[in-house]
Amino acid sequence: QVQLVESGGGLVQPGGSLRLSCAASGNIFRVDDMDWYRQAPGKERELVATVTSSSLTNYAGSVKGRFTISRDNAKKIVYLQMNSLKPEDTAVYYCKADLYGRSGYARYWGQGTQVTVSS
Repeated sequence: QVQLVESGGGLVQPGGSLRLSCAASGNIFRVDDMDWYRQAPGKERELVATVTSSSLTNYAGSVKGRFTISRDNAKKIVYLQMNSLKPEDTAVYYCKADLYGRSGYARYWGQGTQVTVSS
């Protein structure tokens, strides 16, 4: 059974930093793209950042220069370092992974972690 488990969310003041982690576990043969999404109340889920298996990255314009996505392929973990946080970054953050496991190739989502930016 493949699982993605996020951690690292919480309450932070504007201008502060947080680091999110997402660990993939289970019978996994290969992990391709890993992404972070977020969903604010009343809004659609949006893509925040992507990292490929060769560590190529891409970012939403709203976070470029403030957020950094990275991954540890050996540990099957993806990170999101968030700096200079703004109140508009408040959302539930989800990780997503496209991977090949015992059940074949599929897309998996984590359960989400709340990030609140407020003074």
